[in-house]
Amino acid sequence: MVPETVITICICTFRRPQITLTLGSLSGIKTDKSWNVNVIVADNDFTPSARELVEASAVGFPFPIRYIHAPASNISIARNACLGAAKGDYLAFIDDDETVTTDWLIELMNVAKKNNAHAVLGPVRAIFSKDSPNWMVQGNFHSTFPTFVNGEIITGYTCNSLLDMRQPTLSELRFDIARGKSGGEDTDFFDRIYSNGGRISYAENAWVEEIVPSSRASLKWLATRRYRSGQTHGKILLKKKKQAIARAYAFLITSFKAAYCFSGAALTVFSPVSWRRNYIRGALHIGVLSALVGAQEIEQYGATLTDGKNTNAR
Repeated sequence: MVPETVITICICTFRRPQITLTLGSLSGIKTDKSWNVNVIVADNDFTPSARELVEASAVGFPFPIRYIHAPASNISIARNACLGAAKGDYLAFIDDDETVTTDWLIELMNVAKKNNAHAVLGPVRAIFSKDSPNWMVQGNFHSTFPTFVNGEIITGYTCNSLLDMRQPTLSELRFDIARGKSGGEDTDFFDRIYSNGGRISYAENAWVEEIVPSSRASLKWLATRRYRSGQTHGKILLKKKKQAIARAYAFLITSFKAAYCFSGAALTVFSPVSWRRNYIRGALHIGVLSALVGAQEIEQYGATLTDGKNTNAR
């Protein structure tokens, strides 16, 4: 008899009614008969605002759904609540504004087993509205893919990922609470997986989809996000480069990269996609520089706009 494989799908949520669409898409995924699949929803709001939506979705759902209240307004708290509550062999993370494709979990698991991977990343396909700028659609600025360095993936993200919880490198690993408001907690988490000897693989056909809201359809939003990502990378660099000369060298190289990107933006100003791509990359390197000189990281989790819409972003 084939041993049962327990897979927990985890979703952290904060005041997003789209969680019902996310759960609805999970109800149609393909699974293997040897899998025992369950779902955890960790609500990061101050009050259990998502409980009714989740419990209503659980009626007639093909897998057990467990609701957890994990306050408040710190995404690392919610992610760690998922890690603590999931007792199975594998744990998958997706965001509460995404929908999965039918082969999503099959593709992640196939790659995990084939490569004996500690973690597997899948791609996120951005779904643009008719009002989205042409340059944003043409450049596909909102879709998410892993970054390869010398043929390896050295960090990752939680918007589409699978973790093999049987691996020693993950058994006690948790998300950094200090990064729970600034973001970048997932980058740091996967960096530690890799630094501890873990293997991160890519399942190119394990697609999830995400609608791009109007609040994110701007150059300012993209540049701010990349700046914050740069701050995370800068903080990681600081941890790894203890000597002053190593930090000075990192600052010099990053300064050159920033200047190169902004020069590229100026030289490609007549290309709507290219100059913006260069500008956004420049913002990333400015974020790294800000971290290297000790600037405070910006906070993007838990803030609320004047119209009452939460600004949480993955």
